[in-house]
Amino acid sequence: MLRRSLLMLSRSDNVKRLVSTMPGSSGIVSRFVAGESVLEAVEATRQLESDGLLVTLDHLGEDTLDQAQADMTVAAYLELLTALDGAGLTGGAEVSVKLSAVGQALGAAGERIALDNVRIIAQAAADAGTTVTLDMEDHTTTDSTLAILGDLRRDFPCAGAVVQAYLRRTEADCRELANEGSRVRLCKGAYKEPESVAFQSKHEVNESYVRCLRVLMSGGGYPMVASHDPLLIATAGEMASEHERQQGSYEYQMLFGVRPDEQKRLAASGEKVRVYVPYGDQWYGYLMRRLAERPANLAFFARSVLTRG
Repeated sequence: MLRRSLLMLSRSDNVKRLVSTMPGSSGIVSRFVAGESVLEAVEATRQLESDGLLVTLDHLGEDTLDQAQADMTVAAYLELLTALDGAGLTGGAEVSVKLSAVGQALGAAGERIALDNVRIIAQAAADAGTTVTLDMEDHTTTDSTLAILGDLRRDFPCAGAVVQAYLRRTEADCRELANEGSRVRLCKGAYKEPESVAFQSKHEVNESYVRCLRVLMSGGGYPMVASHDPLLIATAGEMASEHERQQGSYEYQMLFGVRPDEQKRLAASGEKVRVYVPYGDQWYGYLMRRLAERPANLAFFARSVLTRG
């Protein structure tokens, strides 16, 4: 119930204004968001890479409602990639793109607009020596996102996919995607979805995650294990050994600000670990979904308000 309430609040402008004006709110946000500027994103990337970690950067900007907003998002990614390249950081950093931010929801032409825009970003990433991963959003966009991914991979085969274990369809999607060279990030999912399309209990979601992970680990692609759950992380390692995968033929992914010590521990053991780093001024929806995922995050938020207010 708490998770559903927080996900509903993630779309509330009134609550956003309240959170934005709270004393100490900047400190709360900075735990999960690298900053609002490109310079802050680059500095966060530099620090993480110095700790032996890889990075994927997300310019926060969902709910794009017109072409001008989509164009601004594309420009932001081009600026970011130029800055990363100039800083010599693209060897360990890629970018993650939400198609809703580059025009996917702009009516009948939205899918074409999003594809054209993400092609521009993917080309800039390739020119800088890195690549792009297409984030997955709510279930109504899944077919469109996978269709755009298929088109994008014709010219940019290293473009990454994301699938969400809480969707009932995802095990089948993994079978379609687990082919040679295919980069696939498996996460649990963070949107409020109906029971008709998504598992609702933590136990069901975890079981689905394990089934999907087995498909990816046994396939010819490159699994990206996006989880902070110690049991799922251990299970991924066991499956990698079971399928005789060497370190470097898969990677772990975790969110910026969540279990940083575990990120470093895994990296020190020789595993590839990539940190998902969001930045930008449209941080509110992202923050609320992070709070919804773990009660510990909400407790941290409450403590921050009480101690900084």
